[in-house]
Amino acid sequence: MRHRSGRPGVHWWAEVQPLARETSSDERPRCAWAGTDPLHIAYHDDEWGVPLHDDRRLFEMLILEGAQAGLSWITILRKREAYRRAFDGFDPEKVARFTPARVRRLLADRGIVRNRLKIEGAVRNARAFLDVQRELGSFDRYVWQFVGGGPRTNGWRSLAEVPARTPESDALSRDLKRRGFTFVGSTICYAFMQATGMVDDHVAGCFRRAARA
Repeated sequence: MRHRSGRPGVHWWAEVQPLARETSSDERPRCAWAGTDPLHIAYHDDEWGVPLHDDRRLFEMLILEGAQAGLSWITILRKREAYRRAFDGFDPEKVARFTPARVRRLLADRGIVRNRLKIEGAVRNARAFLDVQRELGSFDRYVWQFVGGGPRTNGWRSLAEVPARTPESDALSRDLKRRGFTFVGSTICYAFMQATGMVDDHVAGCFRRAARA
């Protein structure tokens, strides 16, 4: 199984090949969702499932996962550099100060997803993100507690077994909403957890899974 969004962890399941497959000229077998697009392959190889502890990069992934809601992940990857420019390198302190005039300018930026709720949600999330940092010292310390402080390494045989949400993502979603975050439903949170290496869902046959063995 895979999502119509093009990777596990977010929305709408459909059939896929049950095992990892070769998707690039280097002939290494990968999770089927990686496909053949160079951006997807690089994301799969270098980021997905790799533990991430830098607060600014965690903020970036939180915003990008929210922007992805209802869209394909490759669409967001193609817009990633434009997002970095539009959102001041994903500096949460700067984004938290975005004014309504700045939001209106972003709505005219063809490089990003021009959805008012998502853009305003990113500003709101930046302010909530800073609140977490002030309370706990770092967002990293806060978010990793939901997996006990270390990555959860799963042993899925195929993408059909990979869940769209888990009790941990449910708990993270509830607490983020309580703290004022938006676009943080449980499936989005699980995708965030995969993207930041809180969980490692590379399947049997994928060279990334073999590397961790």
